[in-house]
Amino acid sequence: MNKQIFVNLPVKDLEKSKAFFSALGYTFNPQFTNEHGAAMVISENSILAMLLTEDFFKTLTRKAIINAHEQTEALLCLSCESQQEVDELVARAIANGGKAPHPPEDYGFMYSYGFEDLDGHNWGLVYMKDSPA
Repeated sequence: MNKQIFVNLPVKDLEKSKAFFSALGYTFNPQFTNEHGAAMVISENSILAMLLTEDFFKTLTRKAIINAHEQTEALLCLSCESQQEVDELVARAIANGGKAPHPPEDYGFMYSYGFEDLDGHNWGLVYMKDSPA
């Protein structure tokens, strides 16, 4: 069986979050999408982000939901196929209400940039030019 990862993220407004990530080029699996959450396909059959309304998310944990605009719960990082793809995704995120928490960083073997989504979740994007030394 192919291993999969489902990253569950609380969102304040599911429809706005779906529109934001759709503008970045992501699609949603309708089989796992309803009024409580949406299954955003990051990599077909292996990586999905479950965007869950805060009320539904609260049923999955006993811990408080943090304000990701003020605290960091996780740093999500996705690989890209080129530096251009990294820059284009960040530009689309900013154009649709996200923001870049820091300038791009070029480490020689790796190019890194990222964005915060509408709920403040940190999405890092990297392009690996070569294998690290």
